[in-house]
Amino acid sequence: MILSKSLAEYAVEVKYEDLPKEVVEFTKLCILDWYGSALAGKDEKPIQTILELVQEWGGNEQATLITGGKSSVGNACLVNAAASHIVELDDIHKSSIIHAGTVVIPAAAAVAEAYNLNGKELITAVAVGYEICYRIGEAISPSHYYYWHNTATCGTFGSAAAAAKLLNLTVEQTMYALGNAGSQAAGLWEFIEDGANTKQLHTAKAAYNGVLAALLAKKDFTSASRILEGRRGFFNAMSEKYDTEKITKNLGKEYKIIENSFKIHASCRHTHPAMDCVQAIMKENCLSYEHIQNISILTYQTVLNITDNPNPETVYASKFSSQFCSALIALKGSASIIDYNEEILQSPEVRELMKKVTVAADPYYENAYPEKWGAKVVITLNDGSIFCEATDHPKGDPEKPASREELIKKFKTMTLGKIWNTDEHIQAVLRLEEIDTAEWMSLALGEEQCKQTQ
Repeated sequence: MILSKSLAEYAVEVKYEDLPKEVVEFTKLCILDWYGSALAGKDEKPIQTILELVQEWGGNEQATLITGGKSSVGNACLVNAAASHIVELDDIHKSSIIHAGTVVIPAAAAVAEAYNLNGKELITAVAVGYEICYRIGEAISPSHYYYWHNTATCGTFGSAAAAAKLLNLTVEQTMYALGNAGSQAAGLWEFIEDGANTKQLHTAKAAYNGVLAALLAKKDFTSASRILEGRRGFFNAMSEKYDTEKITKNLGKEYKIIENSFKIHASCRHTHPAMDCVQAIMKENCLSYEHIQNISILTYQTVLNITDNPNPETVYASKFSSQFCSALIALKGSASIIDYNEEILQSPEVRELMKKVTVAADPYYENAYPEKWGAKVVITLNDGSIFCEATDHPKGDPEKPASREELIKKFKTMTLGKIWNTDEHIQAVLRLEEIDTAEWMSLALGEEQCKQTQ
């Protein structure tokens, strides 16, 4: 069995009519969540830097930039994918450890708009892209994740698959797309040591590279046929341990997109289990942060690898600090996009509370990861009182799902001050199967034009 052939056959065969209603509705919520994240992040400095560069490059006006205006498909991938990743509110899949929305959806949207495709085709392509990158991520996690950012690496396959589906590629051409996507897959975690802008480049290039691979495949540009399992392929080169059975198990019989998780807090997902516990303890017991002596967090090792940062120096770095995130939610009771700012980062209250947070790995949570992302929190007060809370699943996981209403509310919070007619944007996505992709994306373009005339 050639794994990329199995995935290619799946991508070619699946049709919109095959998708259960539950999958269609859930996929639209994934698209809405991505759209809100992209609108929320479009004005951030790193995104404006990428925008400045693509404007210098120029490009045919094929697809809408979330920042306003139009450019080439490739440039739209770069800007829109980067914008949707920067505020740390993009979706996540536990066992593959991938933020699929931030790479698959901008790639699919750009291609669908450029080629005048409708919402049904877009929905199908997004579901396909999620399916393929999640399966690849599951096969190589968690060993791959120590050095490699799965969203950047495995996400490249997802964007390629989505684009290939929209371009109506043959099985052989789709294999070419996956093969050349794999040769471009990259994204090292070292950026986190500096809190650098590189994380946005990861999603930008994953979307761009996947689409590039698919567009070249449409022109019969060939690739390795065994890019995943080959002797010098993706699995052997980039993981210590992998499971090829996860690529094809129940392929075509289930839809992994519905395993997707949504973020409630505006920070790295690995900080969320502990944050949920802190929030619950503080709220249920009517505690005040001034009385806290210690916050002890027991969790899985990856939390320490990615978010053990007792002294974040920037707002962005604070989103990758378990100490800061736990202190923030103990202090404010929430950790939404508006709660992360320079003032709170430098506040004496948060800085003092951060010193009281300890984070350690625990065998129970380590053994359950990545199928479960859990934590136990013990808060000790100055008078000796002790409060405990534990979870195997943060809010937004399928086991503790965010409702449609909660995701709509999240969209409104993310886009506050970014768009005018919020309900129009929401309804466009929720009825996406009835309209063309260009009609939906024109709303973002129209917002920027309205803004410029104010």
